[in-house]
Amino acid sequence: MATVAHLTTRTPKVSVEDLLAGLHPSPRFGEVSFDSYRPDPAQPSQAAAVRSLREFGTSMDGTGGGGGLFSRFFGGSKAKGRAGIYLDGGFGVGKTHLLASLWHSAPGPKAFGTFVEYTNLVGALSFRKTVEALSSYRLVCIDEFELDDPGDTVLMSRLMRELADAGVKLAATSNTLPGALGEGRFAAVDFQREIQVLADQFDVVRIDGEDFRHRGLPAAPPPLKTDELDARMNAEFDGGVVAVDDFGALMKHLAGVHPSRYRQLIDGIDGIVWKDVHTIEEQAVALRFVVLADRLYDKDVPVLASGVPFDQLFTAEMMGGGYLKKYFRAVSRLTALAREGQAHEPA
Repeated sequence: MATVAHLTTRTPKVSVEDLLAGLHPSPRFGEVSFDSYRPDPAQPSQAAAVRSLREFGTSMDGTGGGGGLFSRFFGGSKAKGRAGIYLDGGFGVGKTHLLASLWHSAPGPKAFGTFVEYTNLVGALSFRKTVEALSSYRLVCIDEFELDDPGDTVLMSRLMRELADAGVKLAATSNTLPGALGEGRFAAVDFQREIQVLADQFDVVRIDGEDFRHRGLPAAPPPLKTDELDARMNAEFDGGVVAVDDFGALMKHLAGVHPSRYRQLIDGIDGIVWKDVHTIEEQAVALRFVVLADRLYDKDVPVLASGVPFDQLFTAEMMGGGYLKKYFRAVSRLTALAREGQAHEPA
């Protein structure tokens, strides 16, 4: 039998120290390396990206940050090569795997987090204290850099600029839609415009390919019937802790929990069961849910659900609007977790 818990009863409290300590790859990428990355032979840019990142890692001289702009350019411990490397590619081509591999191979102190986690960190610490906290790091990795919110983009651009001035090496990934590659939708020109003075310090590396989560795999499993969930839960998660929630109630609960705490919200959870999943029609609710989907994927938590299939989670307007990259990523990741929950296919 599974032990039943409810996310709707959890309201975790997270300290600033916890936020800083959490800036490392999730368990899903806890032991990855460049050697464990499997480039698609049909996509030579993937193997080329591995070589570029290896070279970038070896360019780090180990002196760390804190040298300041003057010492970087006019003497002292000048950093080798460019300040940053930027991986631009579609969903599921292994950008996060490669970024985490760089983090694992680099000397510390170092930080690894998503774009959203860094904006949450700034909100918790203040901008200036975040700069102070990260300026002594040798490497800061930012996964899934986003241009969806102009305010957050300018904030992160300024943060990266100040960290580069302090001598910190930077690495970032994008989440371009596969169909938008080569069309300038989130191309280097947009990124360079936003980060301004950092533009000439970044090597932009393109990674082509299809979503590995869909390579040769069947379509997402159909939703279960609500009256089947208990039996399937006990069969799939026997001896584990399963968070069982009504989907509508969970959406309301997430409004009262800051997204920076979603990682702690699912601590100790081995499986997820959602009853009566429905299409989300409010943008704010959808954006919060995307963060939860990311954290579930990070921790590799399988999902069982009834209701609508995950490709109907968001409205057609959302899937074609300004935040479509977030929604496509969430659908892709939840589909993988549903396959793992129902068919035991690794996500």
